[in-house]
Amino acid sequence: MARIDAHHHCWRYLPQDYPWIDDSMSVLQQDYVPAQLRPLLAEHGLDGAVVVQARHDIRETDWLIARSADEAGVHGVVGWLDITAADFEETLALRRSGLCGLRHQVQDDADPAARLERDDVARGMVQLQREGLCWDLLVTHRHLDAAARFAARHDGHWLVLDHFGKPDIPRGAAHWAEQVAPLAALPHVACKLSGLVTEAEWGNWQAAELLPFFRAAVDLFGPERLMFGSDWPVCLLSAEYRQVYRLCETALAPLNERQRAAVWGGTASRIYGLTEASDGSVS
Repeated sequence: MARIDAHHHCWRYLPQDYPWIDDSMSVLQQDYVPAQLRPLLAEHGLDGAVVVQARHDIRETDWLIARSADEAGVHGVVGWLDITAADFEETLALRRSGLCGLRHQVQDDADPAARLERDDVARGMVQLQREGLCWDLLVTHRHLDAAARFAARHDGHWLVLDHFGKPDIPRGAAHWAEQVAPLAALPHVACKLSGLVTEAEWGNWQAAELLPFFRAAVDLFGPERLMFGSDWPVCLLSAEYRQVYRLCETALAPLNERQRAAVWGGTASRIYGLTEASDGSVS
């Protein structure tokens, strides 16, 4: 079974294109391209990765689709398209073969809960799920209740909760488990074991602080609805790739081989519709 990093980013950095990258994130203020990721995948025995949008711009989506076609190591694209647009169905059709899902950075909206309730968003979700494409759900712990209501209304295909739903780390894993339980109860919702190190104090987290969140996720979602994601290069704000990988590896050690294989690639391959090619890569 292919081993997949289910969440990373690439960009050609221009400050006006990525305003969320401020001066406290200087390590991100440069280009990141697939060629830089390949050695990290190889070092950790990973066969491929899913690249995820980082700005609300169709031009980035088209660039990511082109990179996935041209570059080894990029085997799925979760892009951005305006699902509220009148021509969304046509825009999606032109790019359908290059995508495994879409995402909108709901956490950055002025009122995330209100966006998730919008009628035009609902219409777009119906069209997206009819096409058999996933939706990556990016919210913080402040809007997990709204995310659960949204997910309950849109059960035509998979929804993927990014970054554990960005827990409030100081309040602990038990509090997070209570918040995320309604989402986990929905069988069409999966969760990425990603992004936790940047929700903790940057560069000053301890494994003992974060491992309980992994254990709670396993209990709530089960390995068949969990997938590893590095969130590289954003993870570099708080940890090196190897640290993120080892944290997940430690968390999964109590599981059996089949369960670990699901988290390390089986879930991502199944949910995102990735298929194993003859050369052993995932495309």
